Amino acid sequence: MGRSTAPELRQYMDKKLLLQLNADRRVIGRLRGYDAFMNLNLEDAHEVISEEKSLPLGQTVVRGNSIIALEALEPIGK
Repeated sequence: MGRSTAPELRQYMDKKLLLQLNADRRVIGRLRGYDAFMNLNLEDAHEVISEEKSLPLGQTVVRGNSIIALEALEPIGK
């Protein structure tokens, strides 16, 4: 089996992200860490239920295999 390499997410560290997850779920939080499997450690996270409603999650880990898309909600600099 091939070696897995860590995803290039350094530019997203400490930035607010929107994650689109399987089962049509969305989570917003600030990226604090990640690993080679793209498991993400988020701070001040909350699950978006609707335009008006969200569920606070606090500090949470999102498994990489459940992430469909990732969007930065803040400017990403070089």
